[in-house]
Amino acid sequence: MSAHAIFLAILGGTLPALFWLWFWLREDTVHPEPRSLILLVFISGMIAAPLAVLPESIVVQWLGRGTLATIIAWALIEEVLKYGAAALMVFRRKNLSSPIDAMMYLITAAIGFSATENILFLLNPLKQGDILNSLITGNIRFVGASLLHITASAVIGAFMAIGFYESRAHKIFHLLSGFGFAIALHAVFNFFIIQGEGSQIFTVFSFLWVSVILLLLAFEKVKRIRPQ
Repeated sequence: MSAHAIFLAILGGTLPALFWLWFWLREDTVHPEPRSLILLVFISGMIAAPLAVLPESIVVQWLGRGTLATIIAWALIEEVLKYGAAALMVFRRKNLSSPIDAMMYLITAAIGFSATENILFLLNPLKQGDILNSLITGNIRFVGASLLHITASAVIGAFMAIGFYESRAHKIFHLLSGFGFAIALHAVFNFFIIQGEGSQIFTVFSFLWVSVILLLLAFEKVKRIRPQ
């Protein structure tokens, strides 16, 4: 593979991700997170993406390709890895000062994760010199897969925000609930992308854009969370 193709894949994978990062960081302008931590979480998210390859391959061997069980297991693996990327860099150090912080860091990890996925998906068509297919792949992932990762991780962050001022037991309950919803969302999207065609895919992508609107509303709600 030429250095030119690798460069284009990295450029095509990271630029859309950086746009999403800029877009969502605007949601926390009152007490913005340190840019050094944002960078660490972003890079950690990028590193987490290749770590999904081995466990997902094992799942396919055990459960088969394209089965519902495999789709759910893949969603679980990816949500755990994205959460782990943020937890390793931020959560275990107790750097959360407000409810919205969990959403911001998890979204950042998700964007880093999707950046690496975008690069890997672009490499094959670029290796074959198929620029048009690369552009189509990049646009689909910019709209679809990237939004999915962002939304699913933000769901976990929103549940964490709800339990921010509550007891440890309630925090764990909210975290597990967030994982449940995020994995369900992730699995449903993947199921319809794998199984669906035409109008079904359009419906799924439309649902993702609606989820973005709901996510923006969730940000406004989280910003108003105060100690009781």
